[in-house]
Amino acid sequence: MSSRRVLKGAFYLLGIAAVIAGLIYSPLFTFQQLVVHGNIHLDEAELCEIARIQYGARLFELKTDAMTANLLRDLRIESAVVRRQLPNKIEMDIVERIPVATVACDYGYLDFDRQGKVIASYRSLKGADIPIVTGVKLRDLYIGDDNNNAQVAKVLLFLGKIDPADIGQISEVNITVPSAVVAYTKTALPIRLGELERIPEKAGLTQDFLQDQKTTRHTVEYVDFSYDAPFIKLADKTTEGK
Repeated sequence: MSSRRVLKGAFYLLGIAAVIAGLIYSPLFTFQQLVVHGNIHLDEAELCEIARIQYGARLFELKTDAMTANLLRDLRIESAVVRRQLPNKIEMDIVERIPVATVACDYGYLDFDRQGKVIASYRSLKGADIPIVTGVKLRDLYIGDDNNNAQVAKVLLFLGKIDPADIGQISEVNITVPSAVVAYTKTALPIRLGELERIPEKAGLTQDFLQDQKTTRHTVEYVDFSYDAPFIKLADKTTEGK
């Protein structure tokens, strides 16, 4: 009696294994579609190449942790989450590294992302799509390295809190005097930041000011966010408060 039960149990397990194997190796469960969220510059073909996956591969043989690790090895990707979506999809949430500032170095210039990672280097200054940090020159840093300058780190934190769509309105952040940091818009309008403390607050004020500049009719001489009560100096008067 017990041997019959053992045989029935064995056949039952074999049946389940056969069904599972049939599902795993079924053409229905093969990778046919990539769904990506958050990518800006990297397209689907590039992401497949970086993740080392190919269309037609068996979905259950693709390891999400391995794909994630492959993506994060690419310097252009800040974070990645990978999921399977039955029956035939891979879904990726991607955050790309976006340059927020250029800083001079001993052999040229470096582009940094908001986390302080060097993501590009070049010998001659290129187009001013992002702010340049002046008053400092970094040494012995190369692509893939992390910033090691405390004052530059504060600038990157500040710029990283400004909307990427607006950051291009800032042409320069001068940190020659750490207690009197000044940012300049592309129209050479000074934004006095003082010491780089209360960074989220000052970044928020700067963001609002950059937005207002798109529609304002007033002529602004400078803005000063270095004090607790920020103010805007117009051509004919001063406006205090937020």
